[in-house]
Amino acid sequence: MKLIKTEDAVGHVLCHDITQIIRGVTKDAVFRKGHIVTAEDIPVLLSVGKEHLYVWEKDDTMWHENEAAEILYEICAGEHMHPSDIKEGKIELIADTDGLLKINREALVAVNSLGEMMIASRHGDFPVRVGDKLAGTRIIPLIIEKEKMERAKEASGTEPIFTIKPYKKKKYAIVTTGSEVFKGRIKDTFSPVIREKLAAFPSEEIDQIYVDDEKTHILEAIQKQIAAGADLIICTGGMSVDPDDCTPGAIMATGARIVSYGAPVLPGAMMLVSYYTNEADGRVIPILGLPGCVMYAKRTIFDLVLPRVMAEDEITAEDIARLGEGGLCLNCEVCTFPNCGFGK
Repeated sequence: MKLIKTEDAVGHVLCHDITQIIRGVTKDAVFRKGHIVTAEDIPVLLSVGKEHLYVWEKDDTMWHENEAAEILYEICAGEHMHPSDIKEGKIELIADTDGLLKINREALVAVNSLGEMMIASRHGDFPVRVGDKLAGTRIIPLIIEKEKMERAKEASGTEPIFTIKPYKKKKYAIVTTGSEVFKGRIKDTFSPVIREKLAAFPSEEIDQIYVDDEKTHILEAIQKQIAAGADLIICTGGMSVDPDDCTPGAIMATGARIVSYGAPVLPGAMMLVSYYTNEADGRVIPILGLPGCVMYAKRTIFDLVLPRVMAEDEITAEDIARLGEGGLCLNCEVCTFPNCGFGK
């Protein structure tokens, strides 16, 4: 680039957008990169505070900000997303499907640590919808060394930084435990909450079994739902440590692999996450034990776990442990989840 006085710019090619900002009216480019400056443009350029301009001098060792932004997009973008138009050297990633956003966090930090470039994104492991903005990329200067962009490619690794795991349709079954519900002493108010939350995902309820507090009866109910072809089994009731709370023991008795019984999340400390491998057909079936808070609290650990289950993104014990930071729901008067700190 060459810096010249605006009055001397007639006939030269702009190497960057010229932006006009009028509060409450506009923030947009009055001239785009590549524009050839005319005599009529000079008063307009001066009116937006541009008494000097950078004009393009091609150098084979450098990338312009728009070219560099395209490289950053290639580093970032996985399947099921597309780029926005380039504007002021910035490209945004836009979701093409509903699903779970996954981020290679180590690669993201590695690229951002190089300096003179940036990738800013929403949080990973959370749901996104078609049309959602996922991330934005740009370099900081107007031009950057080609060698540095090669280093960015190396730092990011061989896989995209961002991917979307589309949701898989799941046939789910409910096992409702508790003698008080089983014997009709109180109304089941838990299942409607489950159905409402599952309705946000591609799903189909195939069965619900009511059972008392006997461990063997709970075990039999879970086994029946497995045999019925459930892809996801949700157990409610009996998840605490009282003598009659036998649901965790029944889930363990199925032979399911227990990821975690208990989580550093409020509401939701008594959550159980497990996976059962069905030897008959090789299916891996998540079996969840939901704490009672899911029935009455607006947002709980169930809201953090369910999107990952529906995207078949395996949950580990470390994932559960990491929920401690951000695991306290503040029960805000106006809930903005997932656009808040809960679970992040």
